[in-house]
Amino acid sequence: MLKHIPPILSPELLKVLCEMGHSDRIVLADGNFPAESVGKQSIVIRCDGHGVPELLDAILQFFPLDTYTEHPVSLMEVMPGDPAKTPIWDEYRAIVAKHDDRGDDAIGTIERFRFYDEAKTAYAIVATGEKAVYANVMLQKGVV
Repeated sequence: MLKHIPPILSPELLKVLCEMGHSDRIVLADGNFPAESVGKQSIVIRCDGHGVPELLDAILQFFPLDTYTEHPVSLMEVMPGDPAKTPIWDEYRAIVAKHDDRGDDAIGTIERFRFYDEAKTAYAIVATGEKAVYANVMLQKGVV
């Protein structure tokens, strides 16, 4: 056991966060995301039973967001014509603002299929049990 480490962060996830370097990306994937097929070239970490907001908050306590890119936090865009709502994005905005002075300005969106393509090059994908739709988040690591 370690002090001051949120218990939601498993040893495997902590190891990956430490291994990642500047500009490496990690995806926090909702329960519908094809983590295993998209993550064939990445490290896939299972966090079933956990939601994205609590993992995002725990990770951003330690994970510096890249200051050399406009949007180090990327959300998967809703497909045109899809009536899905994304109230979870408001939670993400509040969490990012809590940990990064840029707040909402640090967050951008990526078209759904482009998000999948970019996720294929991520260092790691965290497969969660998040039930909200379009709840996928990609974080780009900065420097301390």
